Amino acid sequence: MKSTDQKRNWDRNDLPQGAEKVIAVQDMFDAIAPRYNFVNRLMTFGLDKKWRKRTVNSLHLSPGSRVLDLASGTGDLCIDLGKVGYIPLSIDISMGMLRADQSGAPRSQADIQRLPFPNACVDGIICGFALRNLESLKTFFTEIARVTRFKGRIALLDVSIPTNRFVRFGNSIYFGKVVPLIGGLFSDRAAYKYLPRSVAYLPKPEIIIEMLEQSGFADVKHEQLSGGLTQLFSATRN
Repeated sequence: MKSTDQKRNWDRNDLPQGAEKVIAVQDMFDAIAPRYNFVNRLMTFGLDKKWRKRTVNSLHLSPGSRVLDLASGTGDLCIDLGKVGYIPLSIDISMGMLRADQSGAPRSQADIQRLPFPNACVDGIICGFALRNLESLKTFFTEIARVTRFKGRIALLDVSIPTNRFVRFGNSIYFGKVVPLIGGLFSDRAAYKYLPRSVAYLPKPEIIIEMLEQSGFADVKHEQLSGGLTQLFSATRN
């Protein structure tokens, strides 16, 4: 059994790296899973629903397409995928999140950087708010290219740093100060202190675009949503 200290290995001043990061992220999401949806709706004022819908719509696949929802969390994206006729599969490293998944989609616990699937087996990949939590983006992009069929589509949603300085200032105050308070009231303060800081893991958009192209994707598109609060990358497997 893990010790209490190990269970709270995300409660720290620095940002964990490498294999230590993988363990910390898994443990953290196990801990916050029970109230994750409630806190997420509260702290985004419901904007997360709009962001997910835009992400699903960017896939541009035919009804009946098989789509992996990677780092699926509680299954919100799986629900949205099902609404437009896709066949989703929920994949997450956190068993706590998978237990909280109410999408009804098939579920599997796995490290999304090491997917237990054969080559070119799915039509699409979707991933929400997980890029910054991965040990290696290069490894992840190579892996999703491996399992996505030729002309398949990917859509990757994550947080962003607004380009407008006034929006950026307000966003830094809200997510740096207010969000940890909300998290502390309803879930885990340390987790919601880590999550805003974790944007520092993300490279600049142009670097992510280059990494995707080098991994085997074409027509890579980058969009900032809601004034740059979040960002969306979409691309086609070539």
